[in-house]
Amino acid sequence: MATLIEDYALIGDMQTAALVARDGSVDWLCLPRFDSPAVFAGLLGTDDHGFWRLAPAARGPGRTATARRRYRGDSLVLESEWDTPEGTVRVIDFMPPRRHAAPCLVRIVEGVTGRVRMSSALRMRFSYGRVVPWVRREGGRCAGGLADRTVAVAGPDSLWLDTEAETYGSDLTTHADFTVTAGRRVTLALSWQPSHLAAPPRPDAHRLLCDTERFWADWIAQCSHTGRWREAVVRSLITLKALTYAPTGGIVAAPTTSLPEEIGGVRNWDYRYTWLRDAAITLGALLRTGYREEARRWREWLLRAVAGDAQNLQIMYGVAGERELAESELGWLPGYEGSRPVRIGNGAADQLQLDVYGEVVDALWLGQTSGLTPDVRDDSTHILQMKLMNHLESNWQEPDEGIWEVRGPRRHFTHSKVMTWVAADRTMRRLSRPGLDGPVSRWRALRDEVHREVCAKGYDADRNTFTQSYGSRELDASLLLIPQVGFLPPDDPRVIGTVEAVQRELCEDGFVRRYPVADEVGGLSGGDGLFGGTRLPTGDGLPGGEGVFLACSFWLAHDLALIGRPAEGRRLFERLLALRNDVGLLAEEWDTERQRLVGNFPQAFSHVPLIDAALRLGGQPVL
Repeated sequence: MATLIEDYALIGDMQTAALVARDGSVDWLCLPRFDSPAVFAGLLGTDDHGFWRLAPAARGPGRTATARRRYRGDSLVLESEWDTPEGTVRVIDFMPPRRHAAPCLVRIVEGVTGRVRMSSALRMRFSYGRVVPWVRREGGRCAGGLADRTVAVAGPDSLWLDTEAETYGSDLTTHADFTVTAGRRVTLALSWQPSHLAAPPRPDAHRLLCDTERFWADWIAQCSHTGRWREAVVRSLITLKALTYAPTGGIVAAPTTSLPEEIGGVRNWDYRYTWLRDAAITLGALLRTGYREEARRWREWLLRAVAGDAQNLQIMYGVAGERELAESELGWLPGYEGSRPVRIGNGAADQLQLDVYGEVVDALWLGQTSGLTPDVRDDSTHILQMKLMNHLESNWQEPDEGIWEVRGPRRHFTHSKVMTWVAADRTMRRLSRPGLDGPVSRWRALRDEVHREVCAKGYDADRNTFTQSYGSRELDASLLLIPQVGFLPPDDPRVIGTVEAVQRELCEDGFVRRYPVADEVGGLSGGDGLFGGTRLPTGDGLPGGEGVFLACSFWLAHDLALIGRPAEGRRLFERLLALRNDVGLLAEEWDTERQRLVGNFPQAFSHVPLIDAALRLGGQPVL
C-alpha cells in the first residue's frame, strides 16, 4: 500500500525538494530543479521507480514507522527517531542551500541509546523511474571520513553516494548495512552532477548541517509576526520559502506532480511551475510578515517572464520564466494508489484566466505601498502595469476559464470580473498618490463599470448571493474573496448572504468545496449529471470529484471574522490547523470520507491563506 500523503515531510534546498516518509524512505526527488525528471519516483509508482530507504534493519514483515519526528527548530532540517528493542536511533535529513555547489541530500544517522542495526537501500532511477543507470564503486578516503563512493550514470545525469559505511549491490539496488551505538554517527550523502563533468567534491556533512541550520535561523529571524498561532505561521512561511526557486525568485505551487485530488481519479496535475496567481498571493503573505527580499526577487522574475508581451500573459511559467509547458502522460507509472494518468507539464498554461491580471497588479501595489521600491513613473514596474491594464481594458468582457482552470467552455466568471475591478482600483489608487501623473479618471471609470456589471449580472437577488458566473445558479468559493479584496464592505448584506450561501451549499463537514461537482449516484450537484449510472464530466469539463479545498476553507474562516463572527471563524481555523500533518504541512485538499489529505503536497495555495487567516483572526491588519 502506498504511503499516505500526510506521512511525508519536506526537505529542500530552494531549487528542488524531496519527500521523506515516516518509514525513512525518500520517495520523491527531482534533480537538479523542481521541474526536472525525478530520480526517485516511487511516490507515483512502486519501489522499482526509485527510492532511498534508511531505517533500522527490519526484523519481520513490513516497515517500521518512525516513533517521532520533527523539524529542528524553525528550519527545514528533519529529525526522525526510532525506538527498537536494541536501542534508539536518530536520522537527520536535510538539503543544504545550494549556492554554487552540487545539489546534495544528506542523511546523518546518530546512535542515541543501545546498539541499533541500520539498513540503507538506494535504488537510483532516472527519467521518472524509466532509466536504470550504470553503477560502479570508487574508493579513497577523504578528510571528511567518507570513504565509500558509488556513482550512477545515465545519459546527462550522474548521482554520487558518499558514506563511511561499506556499500554493496544487489537487485539493482545499492545497499549499506551498519550498526550505530550511542554517540556514533554515520553519514550518507547523495549528490547530483551533470554526467560530463568531473566528480563533485565529497560533502562535509557536519559543516553543511551547521550552515543549513544557520541559514534558516537567520531567515526566520526576519519574521515580523509575533501573534497568535505563530508556530503555524512560521512553518507555513518556511514551506513557502522552500518552494521558492532561489536562482530566479520564481515560486512553485507545489514540488510534486499528479498527487490525485480524488484517490483513483484522473484529476492529477503537475504543480511544479510558477502560477502568477499563487506567486502573487505568496508575495503578499511574505510582505505582510516582513520578507521584502523575496518580494523584490519575485518582481524581477515577473518582469523577465512577461517581458513586453503583456497581451499574451500566461497564467503560469517555468521557474526561470519558461513559456513552453507542454502536457504529456507517463504511461509507465501506475500513479499514486492507482490514480492515473501521471502527467508532466500543464496544458492549463494556455488558458485565458483574466483574474491573474488583478492578482499581479494587486501584488505590485502591495509591494509599492510596503516601500519595496521607489514609486516612480518611469520604472519597469510601471511600464509593465500599464501594459497589463491596457490589455485588460480591451479584453475584460471576454469569457475565460476562471481561477479553477476548468477544461470546459469559457464563461463569464464572477471572480474574474471582481479581479478586473481590483486591477483598475489598485492602478487608480497608485496614480492618485502624490507626485504621480496618469489617467486616474480612465481607470476609475473602468473600475466603476466593472462594479456595476458584477452587481447586476453576477448576483442572484432571490437567494441574496453572488454566483459562480453570469446567469448561473451555482456557487463558487472564490466569491469569498469579494470582501477580502475590498470589492464590497464586509457588512454589505450581499457579502453576508454570499458567505451564508457558501456555508449552506458548498460546505461538507464544515469545510468548503470549490464549486459543485457530480455526485457518484443520484444525479448532479451542478454540471451535466449522470446517465446510465456512469459518472460524467461536471461543469468543469472533468469526470469524478475532489476533496474539500483547504484554501477555500481558510477563506471562509477569514470571512467569518470580517462579517463579525470571529469566534466561529476561530473554531473553523483551529479545525483546519488540526488537518496539518505531524510536521505542520498541508496538501491541496482534504478527503472528508477517507479522512486524509489529497492533492499535490505541500501546497503553497493552502499555506498562504493559513497565514492571512491567522493574521486576521489574531487581530493583526491584513493589508
